[in-house]
Amino acid sequence: MKKAIIKKLLRKFRKYIPTFALIMALSVVYAVFSLYIPRLFGDAVDRIIGKNGVDFGALNVIFAKIALCAAVSALVQWFLSVINNKAAFGIVADLRKEMFGKIQRLPISYLDSHASGDTVSRLTSDAEQFSDGLLLGFTQLFSGVCMIIGTLVFMLIANPTVSIVVIVLTPISLFTAKIIASKTYGMFAAQAKDRADQTAYVNEIIGDQKTVFAAGGRDETKTRFKELNEKLKNSSCKAVFSSSLTNPTTRAVNAIVYAAVALTGALTVISGGMSVGALSSFLSYASKYTKPFNEISGVMAELQSAFACAERIFAFTEETEEPEEEDKGLSNGDGSVCIDHVSFSYVPEKPLIRDLCFEAAPGKHTAIVGPTGCGKTTLINLLMRFYDTDSGTIRVCGSDITKVRRSDLRSVYGMVLQETWLRYGTVAENIALGCPDAGREKIVAAAKAAHAHGFITKLPDGYDTVLGEGGGGLSQGQKQLLCIARVMITEPGILILDEATSSVDTMTEKRIQKAFDELTEGKTSFIVAHRLSTVLGADEILVMKDGDIIERGTHKELIGRKGFYEHLYQSQFRQGKTI
Repeated sequence: MKKAIIKKLLRKFRKYIPTFALIMALSVVYAVFSLYIPRLFGDAVDRIIGKNGVDFGALNVIFAKIALCAAVSALVQWFLSVINNKAAFGIVADLRKEMFGKIQRLPISYLDSHASGDTVSRLTSDAEQFSDGLLLGFTQLFSGVCMIIGTLVFMLIANPTVSIVVIVLTPISLFTAKIIASKTYGMFAAQAKDRADQTAYVNEIIGDQKTVFAAGGRDETKTRFKELNEKLKNSSCKAVFSSSLTNPTTRAVNAIVYAAVALTGALTVISGGMSVGALSSFLSYASKYTKPFNEISGVMAELQSAFACAERIFAFTEETEEPEEEDKGLSNGDGSVCIDHVSFSYVPEKPLIRDLCFEAAPGKHTAIVGPTGCGKTTLINLLMRFYDTDSGTIRVCGSDITKVRRSDLRSVYGMVLQETWLRYGTVAENIALGCPDAGREKIVAAAKAAHAHGFITKLPDGYDTVLGEGGGGLSQGQKQLLCIARVMITEPGILILDEATSSVDTMTEKRIQKAFDELTEGKTSFIVAHRLSTVLGADEILVMKDGDIIERGTHKELIGRKGFYEHLYQSQFRQGKTI
């Protein structure tokens, strides 16, 4: 699994290969200069305890060399840190850019079936941990390897006999670290998943906090969060505990190495095989030799976490995207819609829409009504090509919608949903979202047409008032009016209103309905509604039940038939709802 991830990483970050090469070269330079210092200190010791007294002239030269080596190694280490951080931030920025672009190309079906918090977790925390763990870990790992190899080279030059002790004992440390590290990958993968589950739940609760409070579900949500939090704590403890075993284990082995070097070196000095200064250098090298093993053991834990996060990131970036579309626009812009023997289901074993047929002539106002779950919104999803049909054909403006670019198809529609969406920005920016080049005059005209101008002028800065995320501070009705104004400014060829006036009062609804009548004059429009008062003037009303059109006609015709529509109408009337 990790080999496959490494191959993907090499392909994905080819442009950073020169940076990695520079990091490796600088790591070698740092190792050489920093490892030369103990050798100089050993020479200094020999000059101090020599038979003819202290050689101050030689010491001055040695200390000058030590200062130069220390300065060069410090400068190289600083430069390494700068390059390393720049590469790390660049990689995480590239990853997030790719993942955000991926979101734009994924089918709606993926976003509907996956928790948004999990996607957010992959884009934010997983990308961050991946970048830090992999790149910073790689740098420390390579620097450590350079230090180990460099130390062995200096030790072999100084005294091959004593160096053999180090070489013989080294595999024990490496073998121990490998065994422990191999067992931690699965634990870090579980930790990443648990972290994503917690993020998804927190995201869900924050988004629906009002509903939670209204339903009295605070205790239940606390309990659920406590369970997820405990699960994340346990998986994190297991992963960290398992990986942390590497460091003390390698420290114990390295302590044995250091003791063996000290004992062997002391015996060699007594026998005249090396000087006291050479022994002091050897002991310094033994310490430097063992230190990278301790660092590498910690790096291995970081790398395991990075690979676990990389696996989740690649699983997301490799999700199937919306299929390629032909580079072809709509045949014309007359606004006609034809649904010809269309069938669709979200789950194959549960058919929803079966052999659906109807036509909407240019300029015709079509209402779609029916009980919850009958397929009204699904039909709109098919018209917008958020989902593709299982069979049958949908033609818009004379073109099969599977044969045209989605962007061209959706540019024909103006859509007002029951659920409002406003982004962080000014009121004017939110209205002009679909028409960014619109001037203030056009924005104000759209707001007046949507009957939003009155409350906008009462805001602190009018059209320049900055709205928080989701339109914080505005009522639900005001948010809906802004969304309606946003559609009006684009002057679409086909209008889709999905419970568009469900959040406004009756008087405002009547004013908006009048504005809609002006907006939809000569244009094809589809009105999805539970409140039948909004569909009384439709040219045709489609009554849906269980995915089928069971009745169709004008309001007057359907009332006269005494069928399902008449039952819906009378039910609303008896319940005292506005009709």
